[in-house]
Amino acid sequence: MVDLLIITKTSAIMPQPKALKDRVTRVDHDVRKMAAQTVVTSQIVAGHFGLHTTDLRVLDMIYMRGQVTAGDLAKATGLTSGSVTALIDRLSNAGYVERRDDDTDRRKVWVRSRNDAIEPIKEFFLPSQIRMFELWSKFKAAELDVIADFLERTTLLAAECAEDIQRHAKPAGPRRRNSKLREKTR
Repeated sequence: MVDLLIITKTSAIMPQPKALKDRVTRVDHDVRKMAAQTVVTSQIVAGHFGLHTTDLRVLDMIYMRGQVTAGDLAKATGLTSGSVTALIDRLSNAGYVERRDDDTDRRKVWVRSRNDAIEPIKEFFLPSQIRMFELWSKFKAAELDVIADFLERTTLLAAECAEDIQRHAKPAGPRRRNSKLREKTR
């Protein structure tokens, strides 16, 4: 990308490439905007199906992985074991997932999505998915490989960072709204 032109003594116009720092900053902003848009989209879809946003995101994790344990979900989400159990109970009661005992370890229980139950969610996302696939298909194979590598490595690092943040975060308590905000809403 060119963001600045420099005129040399010979009056030739030479492009001045963006500095690496500027590119990294742009990627940071774009990733954050994409994450924010994902949250908004998840809230819309979750609301449509009467789910919590976290429940929808976790249901997608379960679907993509095929099956998971409660411990896998706790590690992936940073939720406590009690919160994960409550989440799985909600998804199970709504018919989206089922629990299955492990064939070799009686202590282990697998959580699997029920494909028939999530079909309406997949259908709801389908028009957006088609549009995204059309956009992504405009990239060359080598570009898609770089994008996929970037996303995979960024997601793994984000999960590690979330674990670090979780270790240093204060224990969750009741959510408190800002007192000034409360006064405005009265």
